[in-house]
Amino acid sequence: MATPLAYTATYSHSADVVRAAIASEQYWKDRLAEVGGPGARLESFELTGEVLTVRMVQTIAASELPGSITSVRPGDMIIPRTEVYTAGSNTGTFEAHVDGAPAEVKGTVTLTENGSGTTATVEGSVHVAVPLFGKKIEAVVAEKLLELLASEATFTDTWISQH
Repeated sequence: MATPLAYTATYSHSADVVRAAIASEQYWKDRLAEVGGPGARLESFELTGEVLTVRMVQTIAASELPGSITSVRPGDMIIPRTEVYTAGSNTGTFEAHVDGAPAEVKGTVTLTENGSGTTATVEGSVHVAVPLFGKKIEAVVAEKLLELLASEATFTDTWISQH
């Protein structure tokens, strides 16, 4: 059974402005450079009709991971991630996995106007298919993802204010 992933970010900008940032390739490049980890990169930024698909690779350095993770999977955690958004929609999807490990993350991001800005609600799950240790690893992966989501939210609000 997967571990739930839930996070809420509040932006001081309207949902239209947040969506406009998400639709900017420069936003993704800047975000990955700032909070994507060592060697993070934008693999592709594809707009096909009304659908935007962003593929990236992020990294969590081995030095930032607990021994319970590095004992099962040594080295940096390389995380290919895909996010998909449709123009005019307030909901997007994401999925990620860990290279060389049976770990998978899936979920949605929903933007909601809150009167003074926008709330982004992330709902998803983390699943690690490792007998005996899977739940412990899921908990660590979820914790690291929540830290990353917080960093991304702070970056996004600042980036929008500056652009």
